[in-house]
Amino acid sequence: MAFDIDMIKGVYARMQERVDAAKAIVGRPLTYSEKILYAHLFDGQPSEAYKRGESYVDFAPDRVAMQDATAQMALLQFMQAGKSKTAVPSTVHCDHLIQAKVGAKADLNEAINKSSEVFNFLESVSNKYGIGFWKPGAGIIHQVVLENYAFPGGMMIGTDSHTPNAGGLGMVAIGVGGADAVDVMAGMAWELKMPKLIGVKLTGKLSGWASPKDVILEVAGLLTVKGGTGAIVEYFGEGAESLSATGKGTICNMGAEIGATTSIFAYDDASERYLRATDRNDVADAANEMKSYLRSDDEVYANPAKFYDQLIEINLSELEPRLNGPFTPDLMTPVSKMKETAAANGWPLDVEWGLIGSCTNSSYEDLSRAASIAQQAIEKGLGTKASFGINPGSEVVRYTAARDGFIKTFEDLNAVIFTNACGPCIGQWDREGADKEEKNTIVHSFNRNFKKRADGNPNTYAFVTSPEMVAAIAIAGRLDFNPMTDKLVNDKGEEVMLDAPVGDELPVKGYAYEDNGYQAPVEDGSTVEVAVNPNSERLQLLEGFKAWNGENITGAKLLIKAFGKCTTDHISMAGPWLRFRGHLDNIANNTLIGAVNAFNQEVNSVKNQLTGEYGPVPATARAYKAAGVPSIIVGDENYGEGSSREHAAMQPRHLGSVAVLVRSFARIHETNLKKQGMLALTFADKSDYDKIQEDDTINFVDLVDFAPGKPLTLEFVHADGTKDTILANHTYNEAQIEWFRAGSALNLIKRQEA
Repeated sequence: MAFDIDMIKGVYARMQERVDAAKAIVGRPLTYSEKILYAHLFDGQPSEAYKRGESYVDFAPDRVAMQDATAQMALLQFMQAGKSKTAVPSTVHCDHLIQAKVGAKADLNEAINKSSEVFNFLESVSNKYGIGFWKPGAGIIHQVVLENYAFPGGMMIGTDSHTPNAGGLGMVAIGVGGADAVDVMAGMAWELKMPKLIGVKLTGKLSGWASPKDVILEVAGLLTVKGGTGAIVEYFGEGAESLSATGKGTICNMGAEIGATTSIFAYDDASERYLRATDRNDVADAANEMKSYLRSDDEVYANPAKFYDQLIEINLSELEPRLNGPFTPDLMTPVSKMKETAAANGWPLDVEWGLIGSCTNSSYEDLSRAASIAQQAIEKGLGTKASFGINPGSEVVRYTAARDGFIKTFEDLNAVIFTNACGPCIGQWDREGADKEEKNTIVHSFNRNFKKRADGNPNTYAFVTSPEMVAAIAIAGRLDFNPMTDKLVNDKGEEVMLDAPVGDELPVKGYAYEDNGYQAPVEDGSTVEVAVNPNSERLQLLEGFKAWNGENITGAKLLIKAFGKCTTDHISMAGPWLRFRGHLDNIANNTLIGAVNAFNQEVNSVKNQLTGEYGPVPATARAYKAAGVPSIIVGDENYGEGSSREHAAMQPRHLGSVAVLVRSFARIHETNLKKQGMLALTFADKSDYDKIQEDDTINFVDLVDFAPGKPLTLEFVHADGTKDTILANHTYNEAQIEWFRAGSALNLIKRQEA
């Protein structure tokens, strides 16, 4: 039986009336995404037609999911909200703080020893506020959510950018920062600009070496890392219905890499099969009664160009494997073109590691298809030329895969089985030799491949591909290996080829486990004590940010003018810094240390205008703050791409920065900045980025008149006394301006609860 079945039935009970009302108001057929959005309005019954890309809308999500790295800050904020229990079902998943090094058992024990303080904090907060707790080793948040909580027609937010994974089961699932999660857990409205809609029509059927991963790798190549910003990507067509639920989850998951608000597939037979296989017959039965509401209207499918803001068509029958990278997930190369492309770019061809796992590709089907390649290698007398590592997606997947022989097959091919956790995907990988920073290539089935992300080595060329391709390339040891055409030499000196992968969508014998890692909260959490040691280096109770004084900000100094790609990894690195995610002052010491300074093309080296000396970004920011001098950050396109981590907004705020002015923002980061009381601004004229000089002092001319739709005017006073006056656009509505005035959105919640 499903978790929270009464909540799910309640969603279905009101969905028909709300969707019918929305269709009448909008005056046309609706896409599936629109049906879910209009069915989850905070005020209940639809009363107006919202404009895509323009209207701010208040929603009421059904549930919240948090992973351990982001849950710390989210729950530290929730503890200040004055609530005794979360208003909606919520869960915490311990998957980020487990480092991959030796193997599952040793690594898990090491993580529990090192991070027991954090795990105990999360467990106690979960008990106090009625939150479901998934213990370390239970699995990766998005795989666990798909197995237990995702349901067609639902709406969920999660404090991780890959929350859209649940779109594989027909859910509008959106990655957010912790402050957004606090709103929903506190029973307040959650605000989102009505998304635009990108339709992706899938025709044909996958075959051979092609996989669902190749669909999203192709889409990433077409749309780039910011092409989906502000939009929901909705997949449909005969090709969509030919995919498994977990395959659809893979596609939706990696939609985060194109900046999409979320991605989604309609409810279909594959969805029902997965629900029943994961012991949720009650959800499948309820969804079957709502089938026409859990898909777009027929008119949409008949004439999609009329209903989507952008339409893409992909023939699955023509798709071949892709490898995306290095250093960005949208640089797409078909496997048939890799030989010439790699040679032309000088990419290292010898592959040192092949890694399978992450929230994107660690399902039973993923492991079964990769295991079929591994089994072939064993039978054909082949070994691996590269090191080989596996992170199962959950304990349920791991236990079932072990029962069915897949884990042994991988081990027979000399693979290391890591913990059911994120591991190398989010930089939790203690890779031997990475500190030497040697140029090398790895392939993995993860979602991101930013510089330094997996192992901390800026010279690791990481390529994203499917699990079965990872297995094949680990066997061949070559980036330019094409399993469809290339032969390998076995231990007898014979030339052999690998056959196309095969696998099971779902385990024939059903899923199984001994302990899935779930811990329900106590019935009454009122007596639970949540203690935080004031001397802890891992956890720190929060103090509210100061409210705006109502005056124009003047005399601000430029902290950094970031050059080129500046992701949340550059602003607040993960890896070894994950241990400080619950301690704002300590983690602030990594603020923008990965960003490239436009003036000297160096990282973590900026000019302190008070001393004239160059030094680390965090130390320079602290010097300005100590002197009572505000600072601002200037950035390039798609600033804040990547993770949902709100630390990338909280840290500059904590260090005294008041504004971030960029050519364009990634969606989640812009919202996070607003929530923390920062000014998130964009150049009205993008070429004005070039006018910013290293010794600039910045004055806000008309901040006292801050209003929706009205650009702000900033003076950049240069060292020679000349100045440039620059117009900065913003997307604040009146409610968001109140966040700024109050110092943060959380300050407003506390004021309302007082």
